[in-house]
Amino acid sequence: MLFWALGVLIVLSAFFSGSETALMTLNRYRLQHLVKEGHRGALRAQKLLQRPDRLIGLILLGNNFVNILASSLTTVIAIRLGGEASIAVGAGILTLVILIFAEVAPKTMAAMHPERLAFPASWVFICLLRLAYPVVWVINTISNLVLKIFRCDPSQQRSNILSKEELRTIVSNTDSLLPERYQNMLVGILDLETATVEDVMVPRNEIVGLDIGAPLDELVAQIKTSPHTRIPVYKKSIDRVIGILHLRKVLPRINDENLDKKWLYRALNKTYFIPESTPLHSQLMNFKTEKNRMGLVVDEYGEVQGVVTLEDLLQEIVGGIITSPSDVRIQKDGSYLVDASVTLRDLNRLTGWSLPTEGPKTLNGLIIEFLETIPVRETSLVLFGYRMEILEVDEHAVQMVKFYAPQNQGD
Repeated sequence: MLFWALGVLIVLSAFFSGSETALMTLNRYRLQHLVKEGHRGALRAQKLLQRPDRLIGLILLGNNFVNILASSLTTVIAIRLGGEASIAVGAGILTLVILIFAEVAPKTMAAMHPERLAFPASWVFICLLRLAYPVVWVINTISNLVLKIFRCDPSQQRSNILSKEELRTIVSNTDSLLPERYQNMLVGILDLETATVEDVMVPRNEIVGLDIGAPLDELVAQIKTSPHTRIPVYKKSIDRVIGILHLRKVLPRINDENLDKKWLYRALNKTYFIPESTPLHSQLMNFKTEKNRMGLVVDEYGEVQGVVTLEDLLQEIVGGIITSPSDVRIQKDGSYLVDASVTLRDLNRLTGWSLPTEGPKTLNGLIIEFLETIPVRETSLVLFGYRMEILEVDEHAVQMVKFYAPQNQGD
């Protein structure tokens, strides 16, 4: 009978140890999902985890009670079988048995399959908590007073809200659940908060516009060959924009003999200006509110710095699907040939590097800022831990850069 009682106590000890690990290792976000679906076990587990101090107090009360009782029974059995000399042997055997069968094995299983044990155990603990509440309350009160001496308040639990970087890490570790292109989309959405329109705009020197002062036949030819559906129209300088021309309005009349500049003036839409420091997520909402799809980016002095469209913002999210990384080409030896006009954000996204994006927006700007001059061909440098060589330059900017393979960075 004593051996049977000892076996039951070891099983109870394993239950308390395993259920403690299972409840504490539950995935809180999966638990919230199951609670929303009305899972009864999840509802009970969440109720217990709202006050972890009470739960831990209850589990440890039960675990210590059965372990001490098991130790007492072992002492009685040892004395009956071999006298007082066998007490030490019995204690050693009991320690080994509890360690293996009541601690390591159940806790390992609970850590591997927490829901399988936590949800059924939650029903038992809710019943035990009601029965033993006065004792648990006394234990928790004394324990909380001790913790307050060390400036630890159990009532102030850590928030389960994830930071952006923590969420980024979770997204990056979902290889088995999400294809890489969808991971890149989610990361792009997270980056909308920190990026500004300056990061994704088409720079001033690449803006395709119409100079209203040019001859009409040149304007018509430019409209016919334009790859864009919206074109800014200006007088002499892009800083003097007078409107945006939507080709959908003008193409039906492009061969009309009565087409003149006055008609083009009347077809222009109002220009929409955007401060260069506007966050992408704000601009996305602004486009929706203003019912606009294109705007000119201006600096603090009102000078045009570039142009940004709704498509540019959407491409920032789904760029991994609709764009080709032709500006960054990996070579057989592991090195990269990079067009220096590529933005640092795109370069980091395509390569997984961590070049800084707070200052210059393009690789060319980063190199020139670092060297404080326009370099010559075959200039080699190490920039933020990345070894590179300038392959092509012109009078104004760096054109092509070779990044050496990661294993050759220190050579």
